[in-house]
Formats: sequence, structure tokens, C-alpha cells
Amino acid sequence: MKTRFTLDGTAEQNELVRAIGSKNVQVSIEAQQALAAAAGPVIQKLLLTKGTVSAIYTDMPYNEDDAPSFPLDLYYGTADGLITVYSQSSNGGLASSQITGNSEMKFMTYTLDSAVSFNKRYARKSRLDVIGGAIEHIINEVLILQEKMGWSVILKAGAEASTTPKGGSALKHIIRAATAGVFGVDDLSSLITRHVRLNESYSGNTPEGVYSNGPTDLYVSPEIKAQIRAFAYNPMNTRAGVLSGTSGSGYTSSVVALPEAMREEIYRNAGMQNIFGVNIVQLVEFGIGKKYNTLFDYYANLGSYTYTTGAGTGSAAFAGATTEIALAIDNSRGAYLRPIARGTENGGSTFTLLPDDQWNLARLDKAGFFGSLEEGRVCLDSRSTSGLIV
Repeated sequence: MKTRFTLDGTAEQNELVRAIGSKNVQVSIEAQQALAAAAGPVIQKLLLTKGTVSAIYTDMPYNEDDAPSFPLDLYYGTADGLITVYSQSSNGGLASSQITGNSEMKFMTYTLDSAVSFNKRYARKSRLDVIGGAIEHIINEVLILQEKMGWSVILKAGAEASTTPKGGSALKHIIRAATAGVFGVDDLSSLITRHVRLNESYSGNTPEGVYSNGPTDLYVSPEIKAQIRAFAYNPMNTRAGVLSGTSGSGYTSSVVALPEAMREEIYRNAGMQNIFGVNIVQLVEFGIGKKYNTLFDYYANLGSYTYTTGAGTGSAAFAGATTEIALAIDNSRGAYLRPIARGTENGGSTFTLLPDDQWNLARLDKAGFFGSLEEGRVCLDSRSTSGLIV
């Protein structure tokens, strides 16, 4: 993951960068402040659009120095008055679950920051690549932290989540593929069925938005995406067909393969991006030995959870060394929130870029920038999250 930040090289930018390299500390500071004021809104837009969790979380801005909260009783009803909220409460910490009543819930937030410095001689030489690269470093460091914090909550919610439908028994949100190591169309169908069962209305009836229930996005590893591409040339059947004739020339089978139109689409598109209306999103962080698989393994085994197949047969713990998780999200629910602090002195910006004043000494001949934002990551409804162990 890397986000590029470059300066255009206009006459104004060159002059501003050279001023940053001034040996007059006051002139240098004022130039740094001007560049920070111009770059801050651009960085904010980049952080909102880059990364993978930005497509899952909905921003909930609040004024800095306020205590953000959310009225849980307005979000959805429950019979017993208790719901479990998953949140990230500290920079670098593990996500946790908090059982709370249907009342005003205070969100825990944390600060993500980064700082960078450079020798002023690069500024005096108008080395825009060095100055732009320094700011780029801040962006990427904050972006990496955002990804880690956001996915930690999602994986925690998926690993622990269990829902008991009206008149039924508890259902884990994560199920296993019918065949270990193999992702099939039937497995996705079973996952959609599990998701629908989890998302009945709180009165035990069919929800009003009948066709909105089910995962909208499935996050998978490159290896599972390769299996999906293989649908174009491998047989995809879940039931044996009726055999007729003998094993000789008259032997026939009524097994129905994947429709040719679907195979052709896979072949033309180098792998399907959508199956049964579910977007297939490939992330290199998923897969055996990769960080999100390892983190899910930690959460799953921390609680000694076991997972069954979609048919409910067999049950075992998640083994990250031999199996991988494909995580499904229903983005139509808006269950994932990001409380984000909005500045009161910078035009309401959620990202603050400032000159790093620790270098404001003429003898150091250095300059730098400090960037930060205050946010939280929260899952208010784990029924939005399900998954498949392959």
C-alpha cells in the first residue's frame, strides 16, 4: 500500500519550498505553515479514498475535544436490552467487545500521527521530490495505521459473532467450505443463506428490505481469486447427476456444469468481480500466513470458537496454518462507524498538518512536518459480518 503525493513544480511552489530552506527561522516557519495549510485538505481527501476499510466504515464526525457518543436504542431493537459492540480503543491495541445496554454509548477514540524531517538544503535547492516524498511518508504511515485499526475490529466481530434467530439455536456467523481448501459456488450460496438467517427482523419476521439482506462484498485472498478464475475451465457441481447407459460409449451423465455464459464472462474478465450479486474483492493481506488471516486466527482461538460447515455438519477450531478466512460484509446496514474528530480552527478538517517546531533552531538547519488525526473504529451490529473458512 503506497499513496503518491507530488508537488506540481509551479513557480509559486518552487518559491515556497525555497523559503522553507531559509536560514531565517521566522521565514522558514511561515513557509512551512503555508505549505501545510495547502497540503492538509489534499491529504484528508487521500485518506478518505485510499485503503480498503474506507469502503466499509461510515464517517461520524464530531467536534474535537467533544466526547462522541451514539444512541444505541435508536439503532435497532433487541429483546433482552443488551447488545455487543466491537471497538478499537487505542492506537496499536487489539479490538475488544463491550456489552452495553440500549442507551447512549461513549466511543473510545485514539490519535494516529506521524512526523518527518529533512535537511533544509533540499528545500533551498527546490528539491520538490524530497519535500513531496516527506509529506507522502506521513500519508502512508497514517494510512497503514488506519487499515490495521479498522480491520482489527472487523476480524474481531467476525470471529466472535453468534446470533440466535427466533425459535432457533445459536448460529456462528462464520461457516466452513464443504471441501477444505476449495472455494465453490455452493459455498457462497450457503454463506448467503446463513447471512439471511442471521438478519431476520428483531420481531422474528422477514425484514422489510427483503432483497437487501445478504453480503454485498466478499474479501478474499489472491489464491481464492485464482480458484474463482478456474471456474472458467473446471467443473462446478455440488450434486451427482443421474447416470445412464454403461461405462462404454453409451455412458452419459445429467450433471449440470456451470453455465457457459458465466464461464465466458470469467474468461473475458480474467476472474469474476461479482457472483450472485456479491462483489469479490481481492486483498493480499488475506491468505494463509498473511497478517489478516493470522489476526483472525488469534481472535478465533482466543475465545476457543469452533465453526461448522454451512450444512451444520462437523465442527472445529480455525487453524490459520492450514486454512484461510474469506470475510463477507453487508455494507447496506451501515454497521461500521468511524468517529472522526473535526477541527474547530482549521475549517473543520479532520486531518491536521503542522510544521514540526522541534526543528526551529538555526543551528540545526532542518525542517519538518507533523500530521495527525483522532478517530475510532466501531462495529454496532455484527450481523453485518459473516465469513467462509476455506
